[in-house]
Amino acid sequence: MYSWGFKILVLPLLYGFSHLPFWIIYSISRFFYFIVYYLIGYRKAVVRENIAKSFPEKTNSERKHIEKEFYLQFCDVIFETIKLLTMSKDSFKRRCQMDENAIKTFQSYFDKNQSIIGVMGHVGNWEWAAIAHQVYFNRMITGVYHPLSNKNFDHFLYQLRSRFGGDLVSMKNLYKRLIYLKQNNLSTTIGLIADQTPPPESAYWTSFLNQDTPIFNGTEKLAKKFNYPIIYMSIKKIKRGYYQLGASVVSNHPNELADGEISEIHSKLLEQNIREQPAFWLWSHRRWKHKKPNHSINSI
Repeated sequence: MYSWGFKILVLPLLYGFSHLPFWIIYSISRFFYFIVYYLIGYRKAVVRENIAKSFPEKTNSERKHIEKEFYLQFCDVIFETIKLLTMSKDSFKRRCQMDENAIKTFQSYFDKNQSIIGVMGHVGNWEWAAIAHQVYFNRMITGVYHPLSNKNFDHFLYQLRSRFGGDLVSMKNLYKRLIYLKQNNLSTTIGLIADQTPPPESAYWTSFLNQDTPIFNGTEKLAKKFNYPIIYMSIKKIKRGYYQLGASVVSNHPNELADGEISEIHSKLLEQNIREQPAFWLWSHRRWKHKKPNHSINSI
């Protein structure tokens, strides 16, 4: 539940922003971009270093352009997410389109009542992409999330992400929930975002954007434990406020693949997604803060 202060002061402000037309929201977003980028310089050193190491082949001017475009997109995502409070399904579908192949791919599993795992990265507007499943399909989804330390915003995001339906579960309770669903013959789509920074000792390590990178291997472990097919969902920005979602099958039979192969495939699909539109990944995260341990799980 919300605190009284959040309920009286913050929620009305958020709902007020959400009712504004997009052209006003993007004007406000551009103003915040100026503050965040030029005045505050939020994590600018981290962003600059990440981009430089990821794209050594690009010129300083090209990397600067990616940097500025990232900050504008970062601000847009914040306000686009708030807009979800009042967006209709029709409006959402116009602005977040799932391509025909993706719809057919997902539906082919749903027709067989097959549980699957959907994985994506922090690309484009990942918050929109994460709820697209509930908008396009009449099908259960089990979205996995990490609770925030701020209880007010944690509850706010929980309600926002489940607005169009969906079963949200914290990572620590995921296995218990999936076993319950399996025992009761209830199929679901397990939604994961797999580009967080995992503990280096237990991660799968590979070369990602020209750097040794630890990959969260929970997706692979989950797929092998339940032998569920895995789909990578790509996110492409068409223009400001408009996105297109695609789908690529990572594996239909995960238990037949060698250890590390699933992690390798979906991380390379993410890398391809980033390279196509490099400004629209979440560059402000410290993804390369760990060094590769000598006893780490190596790439295949």
